[in-house]
Amino acid sequence: MLSSLGRQACQRSFARTPFRPLRSALQLHVSLRDYSTPTRPTLTSQTRPLRSPSPSPSTSASSRAQPLDIASEIHDPIRSQPTAPPTVLDKILPAWASKAKPYLLLTRIDKPIGSILLYWPCAWAITMASTVNHLAPSVPAFYMALFGVGAIIMRGAGCTINDMWDEKFDKAVERTQWRPLAKGDVTQFGALVFLGAQLSAGLAVLTQLNWYSIVLGASSLSLVVIYPFMKRITYYPQITLGLAFNWGALLGWSAVAGSVDWACALPMYAGGVAWCVMYDTIYAHQDKKDDILVGVKSIALRFPDSSRALISGLSATFVSLMAVSGEIAGLGPLYYLISCGGAAAHLAWQCAKVNFDSRPDLWSKFCSNGWLGGLVWLGIAADYLQRIVIPGAY
Repeated sequence: MLSSLGRQACQRSFARTPFRPLRSALQLHVSLRDYSTPTRPTLTSQTRPLRSPSPSPSTSASSRAQPLDIASEIHDPIRSQPTAPPTVLDKILPAWASKAKPYLLLTRIDKPIGSILLYWPCAWAITMASTVNHLAPSVPAFYMALFGVGAIIMRGAGCTINDMWDEKFDKAVERTQWRPLAKGDVTQFGALVFLGAQLSAGLAVLTQLNWYSIVLGASSLSLVVIYPFMKRITYYPQITLGLAFNWGALLGWSAVAGSVDWACALPMYAGGVAWCVMYDTIYAHQDKKDDILVGVKSIALRFPDSSRALISGLSATFVSLMAVSGEIAGLGPLYYLISCGGAAAHLAWQCAKVNFDSRPDLWSKFCSNGWLGGLVWLGIAADYLQRIVIPGAY
């Protein structure tokens, strides 16, 4: 009883002091401490009469509910940690290789759509150049396999560079906060060392080409490096991405022909850039709300209410330029029927049906461009088979 009276006197004396913030902080500290020792009275419970009966269990529980919530917010850091969605690596990666998982996730190898989209312009150019130059099937087969490996490596390197630039942004964006650098599973230095290994592997692939192509391929690295920076200064970073992602339309041609036939390859390259801007605008709509908060710019934010008209115009530009490239290369009806006609129909479906406010639908439409790229290549390959592989069929 004396202890209680002394504590009340202390409380009244403390209430008259000018340091009210300090008093509130001490009250919170004592409340949190006394939650773990419920048999001791707390400062916040001293407002009841000294000889009042003990509170009912329900009243006691309600009076302690608030300290419990505060404590959980302060002492439960796990609640705020991002949870990585399950990936195919969880199923196929053995336990002994678990330390490699963050680095594999850094390359987005669990989401191959990026490598596929990077690969298709290379395949278009290789096959069309083989048609124009009447090359044996072994030539496009070899270079398509080589460029396939290169696309996987360089797409992974591009993702590493992007994540090194965007670590702080990724922490603030719901869709990207589980990425290895954002979560802290990989350090900036570790990512830099890994990037060196990736670029070395890419260089090993590049040196299999002629010197013209080696110089041409190396010159594209600057576009890969500056793309993440462009998201900070312009609403049109997708143009830089398109220039980088479709470089294979030039490189693939020079690889099989010794140099670029600019009359044929340049319309294809420009059309590919328009295509990339189109599908990356769809992709950018996934993060438009978070991008506003963190300060990332994109075409999706520049044209929030007219994106459908924008991607429709870009799609028409892509099909038109591919038709021009085919005309200059002298391709036949199969190319126009399958590549141009098929791409036009697929793009019309995307533009008409995409839901810019649905992340699942945006991701689905974005990924469907992997099939579109294959459809364009199929028409070029059909023309190549008709003209080169089957003598007299054309």
